[in-house]
Amino acid sequence: MAAIESADLPRGQEAAPLRRFGLPRFAMIRPAVPDRPVVLVTGTVRKPAQVDLADVLLSLGRCERRGAVHCVTTWSTTDLLWGGVPFRAVHELFSALVRPHPDCAWVVFVGLDGYRSCLSLADALAEDVLFADTLDGAPLTADQGAPVRLIAPVHYGYKSVRHVCAVEYRLTYDSGSASWLAHRRGRVAHEERGPILPGWMWRPVWRQLVPRIRRLYARNSG
Repeated sequence: MAAIESADLPRGQEAAPLRRFGLPRFAMIRPAVPDRPVVLVTGTVRKPAQVDLADVLLSLGRCERRGAVHCVTTWSTTDLLWGGVPFRAVHELFSALVRPHPDCAWVVFVGLDGYRSCLSLADALAEDVLFADTLDGAPLTADQGAPVRLIAPVHYGYKSVRHVCAVEYRLTYDSGSASWLAHRRGRVAHEERGPILPGWMWRPVWRQLVPRIRRLYARNSG
């Protein structure tokens, strides 16, 4: 489907369907979802812990949030209904178990595919950030990030890790899998596409690469 420009989208974004997408080197990695998923909670903490994902999703108050995924490469999918648990509540549960260092200011999310991305703890604790396990009322599929994914809607999509299996509390920033391409915050409204150039300068670069990346992921679809 061709991208559709819309004045309702953030600066530099075009409408497109939600399909599996990401860094090229992850296209061929198709992690199996464990029968009993767990989340390893570690980092600069007093006592690392392993938590059953089911306990997290069932013991905390669930909610739904309607929003969008805005990829840093200039495509967006809107009107998505995510269901899950606010990460703010997840953090309270994890903190009680592992007791992070009081100076921890960053949190790294790790996926079953090895992908890593970092948010400031303050950004991760925003009201709209979810540990999501459903989309439009149905359980997430593997391509959508099962068993659970982070949804940080005001940040570019590379901050919203799929297949979350570990959470690391850190004293310092970790650029994660995107390395030097990652912006520390990656806020869509500020067009923080990268740490070096203004956001608008990245638009033509990414738009040329998107079709290639789409084809690569399509060849490795489930």
